[in-house]
Amino acid sequence: MKKGSSYIPEVEFSELEKLSKEDIDKIKRIGSVVIHNIVPDEDARKWKTDLDEFVKTNPDVGGFPEDNKQFFELFWTKSQVRARAHPQMLAVTTWLNNIFHIDATEGVDLNTPLSYADRFRIRHPGGSWTRFPPHVDGGAIERWQDEKFRACFAEVLSGEWRKHDPYDLKDRLYAKASLYGRPNQCSVLRTFQGWLAMTEIAPHNGTLRVFPDILLSNCYIILRPFFKPLVDPTSPEALDAKNWAFDISSANFPGIYARDGGYGGPRPTPYYHPHLALDKMMISIPAVKPGDAVFWHTDVIHSVEEDHVGTEDSAVMYIGAVPTTPGNLKYLERQKESFVNGVAPPDYLKTYESNFIGIGKEEDVTGTEGRRAMGLSAA
Repeated sequence: MKKGSSYIPEVEFSELEKLSKEDIDKIKRIGSVVIHNIVPDEDARKWKTDLDEFVKTNPDVGGFPEDNKQFFELFWTKSQVRARAHPQMLAVTTWLNNIFHIDATEGVDLNTPLSYADRFRIRHPGGSWTRFPPHVDGGAIERWQDEKFRACFAEVLSGEWRKHDPYDLKDRLYAKASLYGRPNQCSVLRTFQGWLAMTEIAPHNGTLRVFPDILLSNCYIILRPFFKPLVDPTSPEALDAKNWAFDISSANFPGIYARDGGYGGPRPTPYYHPHLALDKMMISIPAVKPGDAVFWHTDVIHSVEEDHVGTEDSAVMYIGAVPTTPGNLKYLERQKESFVNGVAPPDYLKTYESNFIGIGKEEDVTGTEGRRAMGLSAA
């Protein structure tokens, strides 16, 4: 990919409503976008400073690596609840939700965003992270096993792959992304995953990497289990279609693996998915500043750079785009109870935050839209 990071669309928050159809079509095909200047720089930096202080004050917080925590199993710090409720973050996620489409369906509102509580990282310079190789979130074996999830890829499976629309919510609305109750498996419908930068982050600073064509990657991943290589998958000959054969005799799903009582993945690799050319096609996100955010469709193959050769922490809060749906509202009610009681949200292992000094409270969630997104009554 010769263009590198410049291939990823970048837009200003103030310009979102002025984008052309061509601009939006490019975002949809690539599946990822950087949005600049959502939150004032000083707000984002203050949130990071407060998180640093929170972790220092509460050394027993969960996270990894154990001896030098940089990815934190925390959900309800004041910085996090305030960032999720920020009106411009909610405006961005509303805009992202509306990239999707659905015929009139009771209980679905793309213009009313909800908050999904996730974690944050403050990655220090140096060291190497190998925990986040190329992968896809939001459903593993469920993509094939669950009837409604499988229906999202009906055109791919019927041979009309060019008609596949990753932005059609008709079946995705009812798809079950978590059939086994595995911890850390998102069970809500997110349109986009995302993170908000709290520091300056550039390529080679431990940033996000994405595969820049959601149509092709979806088609390849969904069809890959039904073909077997006739030659060594690592050889150049493996890229020739004649060296693959249709095969439905195997129960193997390359890239899917047993994990925590359920399944993880998809996790494509050069060996099992040679045509994706992951070593060449995974692109680092362009440089961002505090208050910028990166979003990627939940089907996008993504990873985290192994090395951070910069001089500043690479700090982000994970905040995705979540529309109002009947299923999401049910989860929101349970999540609200978790927040009020100071425990981890329903999708995660049950941990307790209520005794930490400086944890976020209901009064830290401000604004009508921000409180509604959390399922809270108006202040």
